[in-house]
Amino acid sequence: MADSIIDKLKQQFRQGSVLLKLIYINVAIFLLLRLTWVVLMLFNIDGYVILPFIEMPSIPYEFITHPWTLLTYMFVHYDVWHILFNMLWLYWFGQIFLMSFSEKQMVGLYLLGGIAGGLLYLLSYNLFPYFDGKEGLMCGASASIIAIVVATAFRMPDYKVNLLFLGAISLKYIALVTIVIDLLSVTSANGGGHIAHLGGALLGYWFIVRWEKGKDLTAPVNKLIDKIVTGFKPRPKIKVSRPSNRSSSRPETDMEYRACKKKENDEIDSILDKIKKSGYTSLSAEEKKRLFEAGKK
Repeated sequence: MADSIIDKLKQQFRQGSVLLKLIYINVAIFLLLRLTWVVLMLFNIDGYVILPFIEMPSIPYEFITHPWTLLTYMFVHYDVWHILFNMLWLYWFGQIFLMSFSEKQMVGLYLLGGIAGGLLYLLSYNLFPYFDGKEGLMCGASASIIAIVVATAFRMPDYKVNLLFLGAISLKYIALVTIVIDLLSVTSANGGGHIAHLGGALLGYWFIVRWEKGKDLTAPVNKLIDKIVTGFKPRPKIKVSRPSNRSSSRPETDMEYRACKKKENDEIDSILDKIKKSGYTSLSAEEKKRLFEAGKK
């Protein structure tokens, strides 16, 4: 039975969306961390000894000696409520994000948001006198998720979601309240975490600003990921065949490509406007298919 459950989880992971994969990775690391913690405690070893190697430090020297923590910290949770809230937040807003952007852009923004949050956290602890004599270790996916939340809110500001006891609320107000709470909490007990949230929010906003100008901030990150992934895969044998005749279609020009992309973006914007006005259920089968296909690119 255990084998069948594991096999089913593996299958779901392989066939699932990038959003599901991100959630699975976070949950798997959480369970592994908690299990490691239990084993260490059985040998009377404080589980905290492993945290400096996976969480983001506020001391520059520790960061220089553990630079990988800028990536690992955004996948680390060791409190049940912490990971539950973050994963629900990621799932809800991730689905909306994928209505306008691709899965690759979600991964890139998740990583860039986490990096921006970690660097702002490190900078703030060593720039502002308020943090003199204070040391900290930071973990959690919050900065990465806030980047996705803010990007989604700026892309579809009037898209409404139903909140318990509050009813339908526009994304722009959810993002605004979140940012204000973080600004007012930078001197709280978890000030470092709120500073990281602001770093993620700034990155999410900058992503949209560049996107509207035709630039994709996540492109370099995704190219690097593709190179890393393909580097571990065996290269397929390439079979070269010559065309049977010379009448091949000419390459598409840059102008034609841009015109085609603009037409596609206009179609998606029209569908999103329809969702804002009448809801997702008002879409035709063809429009739903078009939106789904655009989210996969």
